Amino acid sequence: MAAFEVRGGKPLRGEITPQGAKNEALQILCAVLLTPEPVTISNIPDIRDVNKLIELLRDMGVKVGKLATDTYIFQAEDVNLDYMDTPEFVAQAGALRGSVMILGPMLGRYGRCQLPKPGGDKIGRRPMDTHFLGLEKLGGKLTLEGTDFYRIKVEGKLQGTHMLLDEASVTGTANILMAAVLAEGTTTIYNAACEPYLQQLCRMLVRMGANIQGIGSNLLTIVGVEKLGGTDHRMLPDMIEIGSFIGLAAMTGSEITIKDCQIPELGLIPDTFRKLGIQLEFRGDDIYIPAQEHYEIATYLDGSILTVSDHTWPGFTPDLLSIVLVVACQAKGTVLIHQKMFESRLFFVDKLIDMGAQVILCDPHRATVIGLDQRTRLRGITMTSPDIRAGVALLIAALSAEGKSTIENVEQIDRGYQNIDLRLNALGADIRRL
Repeated sequence: MAAFEVRGGKPLRGEITPQGAKNEALQILCAVLLTPEPVTISNIPDIRDVNKLIELLRDMGVKVGKLATDTYIFQAEDVNLDYMDTPEFVAQAGALRGSVMILGPMLGRYGRCQLPKPGGDKIGRRPMDTHFLGLEKLGGKLTLEGTDFYRIKVEGKLQGTHMLLDEASVTGTANILMAAVLAEGTTTIYNAACEPYLQQLCRMLVRMGANIQGIGSNLLTIVGVEKLGGTDHRMLPDMIEIGSFIGLAAMTGSEITIKDCQIPELGLIPDTFRKLGIQLEFRGDDIYIPAQEHYEIATYLDGSILTVSDHTWPGFTPDLLSIVLVVACQAKGTVLIHQKMFESRLFFVDKLIDMGAQVILCDPHRATVIGLDQRTRLRGITMTSPDIRAGVALLIAALSAEGKSTIENVEQIDRGYQNIDLRLNALGADIRRL
């Protein structure tokens, strides 16, 4: 098990470019299964979860060619359906949360798919009901074998229909959308997710020949087509990395420029960090964060304590609440962090308390942070990364702390952040991989 040895307290300086978006990649890569024609995708992040998904597609029979460091060409001309019956497929798909995204494309194009219960971060319950209920409304017949193996198939072709999703699930919307583009007739998806990554998927499918209206809204209308063709697609930069770098700059008192951010796609992220007192400057499509000795959390107009909570888009993304919580530890003021979507994502605050942070875990969904205002430095400790986002939050804490920290189980961080140790060391950090 790999670990990071971090010697903190060093301000960083320089430019850093965010990787391609992991959450977009997991959808976009599975969309190549919808066509026998070549699809070229660029700005693909070189991270564990994405690489495992590419390997899964290759083993399913998709031709994969690497054109550049971040650019691949895919051709799903001859997918091996029998591979889904092998123990190798079960092991691969079961270890990867993103494997769930093959359901919609496979059902839409081939009329059947099967999948073990996908893995991923242990951040609370992540039910797949939205995926299956939507696919069943299109005509799929679901069979559950035991408690963790799903089979879904359709007799004939999927049929368009109207559906109201029980939740605005990003991956659920994407799966249903990818099935509906090849269904007969018209499908309307109400309460659809509308995150930028979902919009990217919609635009890619339209370039492939799909008929989708309402992109960017919570009501999608899809008129099914007979077949889809190939296309080229470039992925957005990862908004979670961008937010992580903003928080890192503030927490360590660093001067950092984040390059090529696609700022219009960031939604509430910049303004949420500004509420923590962090200074940001937009320079074209770059974000410049000056070195700050202090940053002060805003209050509401009546003087009451600020709450930062997650919500479906265009609300604040849940993936950045861990970062906000850590950054608040050295702010001036108090903030309530309310993690609504997952009940285990705040269970890393005990490590921050051991480092000297003042955090009260109110319940599985809420934590109150009383900022130290840089009067007392956090102290280095040995800790374990529980999931991708908490792992990077702990890395930021370690980089700001006095002395040496050791972060174990950094394979979790590697699943979501590309060479994060090397990239931060280039800015002046002292991170050693053990």
